[in-house]
Amino acid sequence: MKLYIIIASFLFAQISIGQETPKDVSSNVWSLEDCINYAIAHNISVKDASLNTNLAEVDYSKAKSSRLPDLFGSASQSFSNGNTIDPITSSYVTDQIHSTNVGINSSVTLFKGNQISNQIKQNKILLEQNIFLEEEAKNSIVISLLENYLQALFSKEDIAIAESNLEASKTEVLRAKARLDAGTIALSDYTEAESQVATNQYNLIAAKNNYQQYIIDLKQLLELTPMDDLEIESIDENMDLINLELDRISIYNNALNYLPEIEASKLNVAAKEKELDIAKGGYSPTLSLSGSVGSGYTSINDNTFSDQFDVNFNQKLGLSLTIPIFNRNATKSAVQSATINIEKAEIQKQITEKILYKKVETAYQNALSAQEQIIAAEASKEASEQSYKLAQKKYELGDLSTTDLVISQNTYTNAQQNYLQAKYLNILYHQLLQFYQGNDIKL
Repeated sequence: MKLYIIIASFLFAQISIGQETPKDVSSNVWSLEDCINYAIAHNISVKDASLNTNLAEVDYSKAKSSRLPDLFGSASQSFSNGNTIDPITSSYVTDQIHSTNVGINSSVTLFKGNQISNQIKQNKILLEQNIFLEEEAKNSIVISLLENYLQALFSKEDIAIAESNLEASKTEVLRAKARLDAGTIALSDYTEAESQVATNQYNLIAAKNNYQQYIIDLKQLLELTPMDDLEIESIDENMDLINLELDRISIYNNALNYLPEIEASKLNVAAKEKELDIAKGGYSPTLSLSGSVGSGYTSINDNTFSDQFDVNFNQKLGLSLTIPIFNRNATKSAVQSATINIEKAEIQKQITEKILYKKVETAYQNALSAQEQIIAAEASKEASEQSYKLAQKKYELGDLSTTDLVISQNTYTNAQQNYLQAKYLNILYHQLLQFYQGNDIKL
């Protein structure tokens, strides 16, 4: 089974890392840390999540501004003919009238069942939630980078294995040709050696293609163009891949306090609770204060325009109280819906915690398994390497058939690939468990 399938099956956690100065695109060799920093600054999914946070900031600012009074200016010019009421003097006249009205109006809500205050609090909670969701989006990109980066490293080393096998099989063809010319082997042995060269050539091409596919995936995550070159940095071969001294319960408890999706689910519950408070406010009366100033001019008055504006200047101030009596159960339905949404948010929070526990438990078990696998894979690789070297010597002496040599080479190749697979799975799960402790990813 390919490393990709295994990682895709168990890769589930989000990884976060502190941001540094983004990578210069002109530099072709990228470390995983370079990729993470650059992707966080340029990936469109992260930018989209950031825009959602900006929208939440706008909504929060709008909610706070709802406490303020509004202010509107108005101006009108009218003409009437015949029996009409003068809009300035309110006199009943039969004449042609030109009139002008100007004014400024303002109103402010003094009380509305604390709906304004609760709306402000809810929008603040939603802003905080979007900040955590933005962090979650960043972590999702990082997890994809980690997956593809390790896949690319696996493919890069697989290329080296394929190149080595191809060179070895070419050498074996030369030996087989010499033995065929000497009459010590049959033609079928020689053609089998040539067939192995073709097979190894095919495997090399496939390995290079796999590597390029993962590089393409990395470029897309980094939002690089097809013209940009990308070469990944190899990891330290002396990394300790076996030491694992972590307690899964401790990891889980730390993750509950660290991962952004957990905090986002808690804030979702708080936001739904405020939604209930807002809905209950619909049962309360609304008290508003309004005021206006204005003046006007009418053509049937002989005073000048400025004199009329001075004489007709007026001010108004008023209070209005609206008492809800029956609104077709709209408020009742809103309260019931808000109550149900709180219960749904609580359930979603529990689901998020259950999913996290499964992630931690699975990662921990896979980490333990990967540690055992790498020990066994390394032993198998060393043993099959010695066996292949011995088979090559026997083949040189004519004591081994081409078929047996090919089998020995393929066994060694499989052992090398199994070791690489165990190696990168070990790295993956080690990084996941470190992440649950709140530590940065370091390859």
